Amino acid sequence: MIRRLIEAAITMFIAIVAVFFMIHLVPGDPAQTMLGEKATPEAIAAIRSDLGLDQPLLIQLGNFFKRFAHGDWGRSIRSGRPVLDELRERTPATLELSVLSLMISVVVGILLGIFAARKPGGWTDFILGAISVFGLSIPIFFLGLLLVLLFGLKLGWFPLSGRLSYAVPYEPWTGFILLDSILQRDADLFAAGLSHLFLPAVTLATVPLSLLSRLTRSSLLDCLKADYIRTARAKGQSEFLIFLKHGLRNALLPVITMTGYQFGLLLGGAILTENVFAWPGLGRWIVFAVEGRDYPAVQGAVLFFVAGIITVMTVTDLVHQWVDPRLRTSL
Repeated sequence: MIRRLIEAAITMFIAIVAVFFMIHLVPGDPAQTMLGEKATPEAIAAIRSDLGLDQPLLIQLGNFFKRFAHGDWGRSIRSGRPVLDELRERTPATLELSVLSLMISVVVGILLGIFAARKPGGWTDFILGAISVFGLSIPIFFLGLLLVLLFGLKLGWFPLSGRLSYAVPYEPWTGFILLDSILQRDADLFAAGLSHLFLPAVTLATVPLSLLSRLTRSSLLDCLKADYIRTARAKGQSEFLIFLKHGLRNALLPVITMTGYQFGLLLGGAILTENVFAWPGLGRWIVFAVEGRDYPAVQGAVLFFVAGIITVMTVTDLVHQWVDPRLRTSL
C-alpha cells in the first residue's frame, strides 16, 4: 500500500509538471484573452504582473506547488473564482454522467459477452461481435450528434442538451440530480434528470461497453476450456451451474480490472461527450479553460482527473485481490 501511495504521488507530480509546460506552449496570452484585442500593452503588462505570468516558468511552477501545499489551487483567470469552488460545482455533473455510463457499460457489456459465449461461432456471436466492433469504431462525438439528431430533433424523445430544463424546480442538496430526487422523493425531478442524462450516458458508454463485451466473451471461453471445468462435468454437475459458478465467476476477474480502468477513461472521455450535449461538467469547463489560456483551471482539472484515476485504479486492485485469493499474498 505504501508503494502504491508513493507511485501515485510521483504520477501526480509528473502529470502536473507536464501539463504546466504543455499549456504554456499553446499559442496565446491569457492577459490578451481577458482584455480583448484592443487592450493596450500597458494594461496587458499590468494583468500579467498581477497574475504572476511575467515570472520565469520554473518560478511559476514553484509558486503553484507552494499554494497547493497549503490547500490553495489558485484562482481561475477567466472568472476570478477559486479553482476548488469551480471544481466543486462541476464535479457532480461529470461523476453522475460517468457513473451511469459505467453502470450501462458493465451490465449490458457483461450480458452481451455471456450471450456471445454461450454459442461461439453462431449467429448470435456474429451479430454481437459486429455490434462491438461498431461501438469501438465510431467516434464518440459523431455518435452523440447522431443520437441528438434522431432521438432529440426527429423523434423528440429526449432533451438536446443540459442537465435540467428551467421549468423543473430543483433545490440542490448534493449536486447529484438523481440522488437529490431520491432524497427529496421527487419523481418528476428524477424523470427529468434521467431524460437529460440518458443520451450522454449512452454515448459515453459505447466504447467501454464494447470492450467489456469482447473481454467477457473471450475470458469466459478460456475458462470453459480449463481442466476444472472438465472435472466438474465429470462429477455430473449441470451445465448451467458449471457455466455460472465455475466459468463466469473466474471469467469476471479480468473484467473487474478492465472496469476500473474504463471508469478512469470515462472521466477523460467525458470531455467530448459533454461538449456535444452542452453538459455543464468538468469536461466542458476544461475546454473553455484551454481556449482562454486559464492555466490554474487547467492544472486544477488535470490534477482532479489524475487523482480520480489513481484512486479508482487503487480500489480496483484491492477489489481484484479480494475476489482472487491467489493475489492476497501481495497485499
